[in-house]
Amino acid sequence: MVRDLLEERARELGLLYAWAPLSPLPGAEGRFLAWLEAGRHGGMAYLAKGKEERFRPWERFPWTKSALLLFAPYAYGDPGKPPGGLRVGLVARYAWTRDYHLLLGEGLRSLEGLARSLGVEARGYVDHGPLPERALAVLSGAGWVGKSGMFLSQAFGVHAFIGVLLTSLQVEAPPLHPSRCGTCARCLPACPTGALLGDGTLDARLCVSYLTVEHKGFIPPNLWPGMGAWLLGCDLCQEACPWTRFGQVWPGFRPEPELAHPDLLDFFRLSGRAFAKKYAGTAFLRPGRARMARNALIVLSNLGLGEALMAEAAQDPSPLVRRTALHALFRAGRPPEGFLKDPDPLVRAEALALLGEAPGAVDLLQNGGKPPGFQVKDEGAQVVGDLEEAGLEGVRVQDEGVGPGLPREA
Repeated sequence: MVRDLLEERARELGLLYAWAPLSPLPGAEGRFLAWLEAGRHGGMAYLAKGKEERFRPWERFPWTKSALLLFAPYAYGDPGKPPGGLRVGLVARYAWTRDYHLLLGEGLRSLEGLARSLGVEARGYVDHGPLPERALAVLSGAGWVGKSGMFLSQAFGVHAFIGVLLTSLQVEAPPLHPSRCGTCARCLPACPTGALLGDGTLDARLCVSYLTVEHKGFIPPNLWPGMGAWLLGCDLCQEACPWTRFGQVWPGFRPEPELAHPDLLDFFRLSGRAFAKKYAGTAFLRPGRARMARNALIVLSNLGLGEALMAEAAQDPSPLVRRTALHALFRAGRPPEGFLKDPDPLVRAEALALLGEAPGAVDLLQNGGKPPGFQVKDEGAQVVGDLEEAGLEGVRVQDEGVGPGLPREA
């Protein structure tokens, strides 16, 4: 009876759902711990917090016996590009709408309140706290984890957010869904940086989504080519998956043109407060203004555009933006002397270093006057030093680029 009422409410909210018992998924915890031990989570230190309890939620909530998995698909179409502004580059599909944590969170609070009114303990999660959402989704029988590490389903394809409602209800374990990837591995070569390891995990330190959203510091120029035109996130492994044709859209999502195709000038000319106001309740707040300006400079550099904006960014109040502008202008063949008086000692030191490298580096990066290519190249010990300084030590730097290179702009 209680379960039926919760499912009815989920349907009213337009969400797809499935139940899972809170039993361990064989091998999931060991793979996660090995992934952490290898440092493949990059700077996401929060993932290591509560790692012992992540796969055992009953230790935090002794009453919990099951999870109601809620799926909000987001395979919506491009809402179109607004007029005006500087609108180049790509934004991952998930960020075209208001922050899913907020939107899906409203539905979870409704379900949580209903469960408690019926005498059932409940606690909702939307991608926060130590909880293995994908492992629970696998236990629900709704789908499987693909070679890309994404949760895939024959019911809704590739693009879906997962919410979890922990409950005190007892449920039977459904049969696990068999993997339907087969011999297909289209997602692997689709990754422009080789971040996908082929076993359902990735090296976040190479992932374009990690670099543009989670990585807080400077991104070494050796990694720029693989980032192509991506301003925020990356959809390439998902777009390459054949199961994307089964995509659906949760009615609670409304993609917005200003989010799908943001004006890059916002990232350079808005104050921090104005940026936070304009992009309130969106995924753009995660990186913030300075890191979005960093990303925009990399995209402009990769596309061979925007030298005037790069020069403007050289006066940005953020040392991170000025440092990125230094390297973007240098890749464009502009001398770095103007940065020798920068207030940040690190920026000044790098300008000096580039002055020493200038003749050879300009020949390498200018490529006969053409925009830089999109292969990640190993230029020796300096690459290793750059990666270590950026907190990306241990990353494999490719001798040859992989994947299709720069995607066409949507």
